[in-house]
Amino acid sequence: MTETLNTPSEKAGLPPGSLVHIGDELHTSSKMSLLDYNQGNIEEKEIYDIQEALKHKGSETVTWLTIEGLADVSIVEAIGAAFDIHQLVLEDILNTHQRAKFEEHDDYLFIVLKYLESDTEPFELNYEQISLLVMENFVIVFKEKQDELFKPISQRIKNSKGRFRTLGSDYLAYTILDTIVDQYFTLIDCLDDAINNLEEELLDYEPTEAMLHTIHKLKREIIHIRRHIAPLRELMSGMLRCDSELIHEKTYIYLKDVMDHVMRIIESVESHREILSGLLEIYMTSVSNKMNEVMKVLTVFASIFIPLTFMAGVYGMNFEYMPELKWKWAYPTIWGTFIIVPAVLVTYFKKKNWL
Repeated sequence: MTETLNTPSEKAGLPPGSLVHIGDELHTSSKMSLLDYNQGNIEEKEIYDIQEALKHKGSETVTWLTIEGLADVSIVEAIGAAFDIHQLVLEDILNTHQRAKFEEHDDYLFIVLKYLESDTEPFELNYEQISLLVMENFVIVFKEKQDELFKPISQRIKNSKGRFRTLGSDYLAYTILDTIVDQYFTLIDCLDDAINNLEEELLDYEPTEAMLHTIHKLKREIIHIRRHIAPLRELMSGMLRCDSELIHEKTYIYLKDVMDHVMRIIESVESHREILSGLLEIYMTSVSNKMNEVMKVLTVFASIFIPLTFMAGVYGMNFEYMPELKWKWAYPTIWGTFIIVPAVLVTYFKKKNWL
């Protein structure tokens, strides 16, 4: 069954646990790939029926099942029935507007978070929701897109000579989390480049409306980044506090490392947010200074023409008895006055550094 809604609000009125895909339909069908391994053997293949994956359920090997594309709700429903996954968890998997979180259940752990990237110019945020079900020797990953995000992990498993293949599904889940979180550093680098370029333009050139648009666009993107990344602190804290037997003692030290990376990323996002606020203040100050310069020039011109306007107004009156009007040199005199007064005022303004 394939049913897709664009926003969570469209699901209003449906009973809890209704399995409906919410989000962009990036792929009309789902791609399933399976990687099964232990210390001595490894098997990788693409599967077309969920029953092929269920053959590995309960085996001593570690099985990694990846579902790419969530529009086909029947696959998620079949996995839920096969592994006894709660209906509300399946609902969260299909809702791609989900907040990052960690849930501990009796026989499995549920993790949902966002993969963020931006490799475009100008900076533009793209995200993909990734959900994990971690069970004993079984990890199921649900992705929105069909990409090669986890290809380095599969290559690492193939090239592993021992440690990776001897560790359980909890270590595989840690590796997936670590891969996603490490990609955030690339995102922060792209954001840093965009802000640095904007800062250089703002300091080297006159402020423009395009700069203001860029500042507001980056501020909106940082709000989105912060909304997706901030909950990771709570997610990782929950995993570190978890006393489930599905997470072995050896794995906690690796999870602490991911927690450290998350904290560094959150701090970087906050610092970039403050930098953008500073750039906005610089922009407003530059615009204000530019306006002040214009007003200063206009004020100087007004000050120069005020006495000239006064004299022109006086001698433009139609009184009969104005002796200056009968003078022979009155006209040249008034023009001389019109020239001398502005010259004196301009000299005075320059001496005061007003020009």
